[in-house]
Amino acid sequence: TDGFAEEMNFCLDCQACQTVCPAGVRYGRLVEASRVLVARSGKDRGRWIKRFFFRRVFPHAARLKRISKWLRFYQQSIRPLLKKTGVFRWLPAKLRNIEPLAPPVSPFFSDEILPEYIRPNGRVRYRIGFLRGCLMNTMFADINLDTVEVLLVNGCEIWNPAHQVCCGSLAAHNGDFEVARELARKNVDAFFQTELDAIVVNSAGCGAFMKEYGELLADDPEYAEKAHRFSALVKDVHEFLDGIELVPPEHPVQERITYDDACHLIHTQGISEEPRRLLRKIPGVDLVELEEASWCCGSAGIYNIVHYETSMQILARKIEHILETGARIVATGNPGCLVQLRAGVRERGLPIRVVHPISLLRQSYGERARYFERGNSGDARD
Repeated sequence: TDGFAEEMNFCLDCQACQTVCPAGVRYGRLVEASRVLVARSGKDRGRWIKRFFFRRVFPHAARLKRISKWLRFYQQSIRPLLKKTGVFRWLPAKLRNIEPLAPPVSPFFSDEILPEYIRPNGRVRYRIGFLRGCLMNTMFADINLDTVEVLLVNGCEIWNPAHQVCCGSLAAHNGDFEVARELARKNVDAFFQTELDAIVVNSAGCGAFMKEYGELLADDPEYAEKAHRFSALVKDVHEFLDGIELVPPEHPVQERITYDDACHLIHTQGISEEPRRLLRKIPGVDLVELEEASWCCGSAGIYNIVHYETSMQILARKIEHILETGARIVATGNPGCLVQLRAGVRERGLPIRVVHPISLLRQSYGERARYFERGNSGDARD
């Protein structure tokens, strides 16, 4: 029915209900399966746009990079002109609202800098695979480089497969499991070309979905067993670093910081204390707990686009709690959360930075972690 279709898409799919359910019902699986039925019924809002991006853009790295370069040109050259001339005022209200939610395209893409094999300067302690992602590669390339440099400091030899693809989470969360399974197969093939101790992921949504490849491909006779082995290797970057003997960060970061739990970290992967423990190991950090830190910020994939007004109400509540902490830095471990929270503090003109925890750890390692040169990326070190 129309009502059921609306409810399935109005849900954030933050999976907070899954965390508190005494029966352990995996609600995320139910809502995603329901969205498959909604999509097949033709009642999915914006289904043609979703189908275009999830089938024609994100699965193809070259296309995504090409579109990202166009978007970067718009952001750097055309957007300032539109604002200066006042043309922005004549755009439809919905477009004016969602336009600032597009994250700035990085001045470089991480796959243009990172080689396939990267060795640390000292002894190799671990051999890991690294997912550079799709949006992380083009919109958050600085965080990818920060992640790799932190791993190198900690003795990781890194396998960054050239033929890896989008993890498929966005397609699956919006009901397109056909595309998600095909992308999963390609990633299993790409990463299993060498023996690894772990596959490390710095995006909460990507890591959560890759940990489910085994179930996603359970009925595939060729990939079922390989997919289960693949999922067992996947580690969120905070989870991985918290589980090893971390090289102590040395340079103080004299800031009051608060941490906001990404939904796909705390509710789907059960990871909450690990990022906090890493932040507390950084000298000088005053970590202050955030009220309702486990509540969604309203980003939720493309929720802030298709349900803009509701998303902004959720965000406003989150920003109020951030202000209560007195923190000058908010750390969170998912690209969607970074975009949403940055939009919230920017809209209010607040002197607050929103960063990935790994960028702060990289900052504290200083020159010992400088493996790659980069342009002005707007990350934690600026």
